[in-house]
Amino acid sequence: MRKFYFLSFVFLLIIFSCKDDGRIEGVEVESSFVNFDINAVPYAKLSTYAFFTGELKNLNPSSKVIPYEPASSLFTDYALKKRFIWMPQGTKATFDADDKTLNFPVGTVLIKSFYYNTIQPNNTTKILETRLMIRKSTGWIFAEYLWNDDQTEANLVTGTDFTSGSSKNITFKKDNGDIITTDYRIPSETECYACHKLDNKPVPIGVKPQNLNVSYNYPNGLKNQLQKLVDEGYLQSYPSNIVSTVNYKDTSKPLDIRLRSYLDINCAHCHQDNARCDYRAIRLSFSQTTNLAKLGVCILADEPIDPSLERIITPGNPNKSVMHFRLSSTNENNRMPLLGRTIVHDEGVELLKQWISSLNQTCP
Repeated sequence: MRKFYFLSFVFLLIIFSCKDDGRIEGVEVESSFVNFDINAVPYAKLSTYAFFTGELKNLNPSSKVIPYEPASSLFTDYALKKRFIWMPQGTKATFDADDKTLNFPVGTVLIKSFYYNTIQPNNTTKILETRLMIRKSTGWIFAEYLWNDDQTEANLVTGTDFTSGSSKNITFKKDNGDIITTDYRIPSETECYACHKLDNKPVPIGVKPQNLNVSYNYPNGLKNQLQKLVDEGYLQSYPSNIVSTVNYKDTSKPLDIRLRSYLDINCAHCHQDNARCDYRAIRLSFSQTTNLAKLGVCILADEPIDPSLERIITPGNPNKSVMHFRLSSTNENNRMPLLGRTIVHDEGVELLKQWISSLNQTCP
């Protein structure tokens, strides 16, 4: 009997001394913990991280891999997205400001998969890519993984001959029933950096308190996403008075707040100080667009398209507004955003049109 209790004690000691990656010295154990060695990442295969349990394509998160969703989502040719955060055991992010990315510790991984569930002809589900941002001691790095046709694995292409990116021809059905065929763009590392650059350093975009200060339907029920991160030990604290973005699709919210939220997530990462397009006149971060001039209202474009398109926003007249023209275009010389889409986001253009039509200012 004593031998039985002794062996039971040893077994429990082994189980509870497991490291966060599911390993103990000299022993491999089965667990739902993530496999992460900061000196070895990015791994060649997505499955190596063990971010997900069961079949990889189900994207069922392992323990401490936390799903999240910003209030408004970046448009990427109508792709659906699943996003997750993982952080090493014993580390926490800190709050900086409403409109600044959470200050994540070294070892943090942001996981974002892009997929469609209406691929034609049979409305099948297909994951195209999974993008990781990994926080190393020297800063954030990108890791791009392409999924195979069998949906059993995603393979690293960053750091290979993938320097110019690639395209994947797809045909899918929109919510309104339209059938769309396009060459979905899978970005190179340089293209990722173009949008994720701030102060000449790569940074995340969506994980700002203003975007996460909304509820998410977790398996155990609805909860504020920032509070969830606190409860999981991933965030120290956050203030109760965050000025937050909204879901631009939510018609119960004011039109201007919806439009500002849409422009923040889709455009502000470039149109802000020390970013890719800071030489332009507009500043589209949610925290700045209470000022209509920052939105381009009555502001002359520095590159007028033609005499009828001189102002970025012409109040009351979408057809004479450069921003409306660029969001409605698929021509690479004219469209905005330049990266991340190949087709027009009809709902976004309609939102902008409604907002411009609601303005009644008289420009000088």
